Amino acid sequence: MRYLLLLWVLVFTLSPTIAQEKARTIITTDGELDDVDSFIRMLLYANEFKIEGLVISSSQWHYAGDGHGTKFTSELEMTKKMYGERTELRWPGNKWIYELVDAYGAVYPNLKLHAPGYPKPEELKRLIRIGNIEFEGEMEKETEGALLIKERLLDDNLTPLYLQAWGGTNTIARALKSIEEEYINRPNWQDIYQKVSKKAVIYTILDQDATYKKYVSQKWPTIKIYYNENQFWSFAYFWKRNVPPAMQKYMEGAFMGPKIILNKGPLMAKYYSYGDGNPPLGEIDDIYSDPEKIKKNQWGSFTKYDFISEGDSPAFLHLVDMGLGNLENPNYGGWSGRLNLSPTVPNKWEDGKASAEYNPYTQKEDLSYAQTRWVADIQNDFAARASWCVNTYGEANHKPIITNKSGQSIFPTKAGKKVTLNLLATDPDFDPITFNYWFYKEASTGSQEPKIQLKKNGICSVTIPKTAKSGETYHIIAEAKDSGEPNLKNYKRFIISIK
Repeated sequence: MRYLLLLWVLVFTLSPTIAQEKARTIITTDGELDDVDSFIRMLLYANEFKIEGLVISSSQWHYAGDGHGTKFTSELEMTKKMYGERTELRWPGNKWIYELVDAYGAVYPNLKLHAPGYPKPEELKRLIRIGNIEFEGEMEKETEGALLIKERLLDDNLTPLYLQAWGGTNTIARALKSIEEEYINRPNWQDIYQKVSKKAVIYTILDQDATYKKYVSQKWPTIKIYYNENQFWSFAYFWKRNVPPAMQKYMEGAFMGPKIILNKGPLMAKYYSYGDGNPPLGEIDDIYSDPEKIKKNQWGSFTKYDFISEGDSPAFLHLVDMGLGNLENPNYGGWSGRLNLSPTVPNKWEDGKASAEYNPYTQKEDLSYAQTRWVADIQNDFAARASWCVNTYGEANHKPIITNKSGQSIFPTKAGKKVTLNLLATDPDFDPITFNYWFYKEASTGSQEPKIQLKKNGICSVTIPKTAKSGETYHIIAEAKDSGEPNLKNYKRFIISIK
């Protein structure tokens, strides 16, 4: 009887999610070890967005060479100094992506027991393409990966297509150049240009080649780009320098090993972690898998199963709907961090000084805290999904489902007035739920702290300061947290605007 009730709750509470249109995305990746780990996490969230391409590309750190011994020197200063002239660089090959999709296929029957919408492994395999991989920034050749991106940009679906650049942007640039070459002398060129410019959204982690700067920004200046150069470090190699000690336990081996990696099936067994005895493909100097070398390397001192890096995960976490509204506006902030519109470059959203947030642990403004603040919630959710690979529905935990009983998300009001927020949360596993409401100052334009009073059953009153000015906004984040293992949260953002 309990399992029938669980099934009923699951269908009833998740059916609105099924009806919503998912964000479309194509992922380009150079196959670095942190790309592999990001890819594994991404597969566990593959039900949350619509994957339309998985493309292997190159970067300043990884390229395959042309097989003819052609020598190449990076045009980016850091890798030019580090590696000089090369015929290839740290290339992991192309098989890894197929092997990960195969491992996903092995746990797919179990994953779909826990949530609807997981793509079939054979569907994902059909989306794999090889892009421009020969050298850093190579975009002269029309590759299968570039042609896939071109096809999707030209199709009749006019919703945004998120192009994730986990490595360089060269395969994306080649796709755009192919469109330009085919249509620039045709009568409909301006229509094609406007359609593609409006549709494409590039999410890039740093500039890992020069193709965006030298081609895309020059020829396609109105394409929207999300540029993450600071906040991603919370989930990259330098995480120990960015994540406060009090939160580092969620990335240490004592958490990562038993909750995410060990005994979680063939997909999670491929996840790279410190001291795991599994040398990453393509590495010239393996400072990761050896239990002795990990005690001190350029990134810090580590122990077995410690987190290494998932520097590219913010790119797809942006597409996971957690009720925070960041897809509507990247300045709202969410699991992928928070970006601000560049004051000098139209259509570029970036994480510079304007995106810094107050870090309560260091009591200083912090360029990466917009991402770091979510570390515990993100890691707990990752652990829950890792367990979905092997556990039955009744053995695993699932996040609460929030219903907004307030009837609206934006509340126009006047300075000094009180607004009542009302949420209902149900838990698929029947765990008790606790509520929390907090003021997201950096996402707001009103800087004075409102008075927040949490009442029973998810009801909260927010009193706006009497000094609030017309046009200001106050972002209030509601959290519903269950008492399962691990604790999982869901959110709802309310925006109070001053008339």
